[in-house]
Amino acid sequence: MTILTFMLLVFAGSVLAGCLGALTGLGGGVVIIPLLVLLFGVDLRYAIGASLVAVIATSSGAAAAYVREGYTNVRLAMLLEVATTIGALVGVYIAGQVDSLVIMYVFIAVLFWSAYSSLREPKPLPPSDAVDSLAIRLKLPSTYPTKAGPMHYGVRHIPGGLGIMFIAGVLSALVGIGSGVVKVFAMDRLMRLPFKVSTTTSNFMIGVTAAASAAVYFHRGQLDPVMCGPVAAGAIVGSLLGTRVLVKAKTRALRIVFACVVGLMGVQLLIRALTGKV
Repeated sequence: MTILTFMLLVFAGSVLAGCLGALTGLGGGVVIIPLLVLLFGVDLRYAIGASLVAVIATSSGAAAAYVREGYTNVRLAMLLEVATTIGALVGVYIAGQVDSLVIMYVFIAVLFWSAYSSLREPKPLPPSDAVDSLAIRLKLPSTYPTKAGPMHYGVRHIPGGLGIMFIAGVLSALVGIGSGVVKVFAMDRLMRLPFKVSTTTSNFMIGVTAAASAAVYFHRGQLDPVMCGPVAAGAIVGSLLGTRVLVKAKTRALRIVFACVVGLMGVQLLIRALTGKV
């Protein structure tokens, strides 16, 4: 296979990865890593480095459009990202103390539960429970666009959300995979944000985390320009396509896509764990 053919195929796969990442809020790693490792025989460390570039490109491409269109809750994202970053630092320390295989199996269980739970929309909150005083003081409630006009939503359980974001950061550092699935699940189920707001806010957040990780891989020399170039270009194109689809897509369809991608991620990690490739 020539370098040009390789780059074109990686570009095509990255377009799909970017589109899925923009739709689900998970980044493009779930597609990019198996594509490079299984199809092209790329070393896992270089595949993860290229995956981080895809996540940054997806976040950058989609986040700008989502913020402009009014879906992303930037104020909430910046608050939650603090907890995620602290969790990632703690995770780096724990990684040297705990068997990563145990953590991997816990994370796989979380993935399958998230995929199953995402197919069931949460029950509406009673009017008396729809207001969170801490969220109001922090000015977190906002609106998002719908066909009927801007729709107001509240934000619930801020301390619990920060706790789960901390755990998401720990898991991300321990098992070497993006924690967008935990972020989307926490915002959708616990904090009770609309699903489109959860995925778009996650998209905004994961770019920050991925950028910090990518700097480490760059320092190690594990960002190959031959892969990262088409990955970045394809992910940006895909993410822009994904933003157009999300605006028109129904929430139920997005939940199904989310469940399928998360389930695939769980199967991929389970295979890696069972074959000793953790």
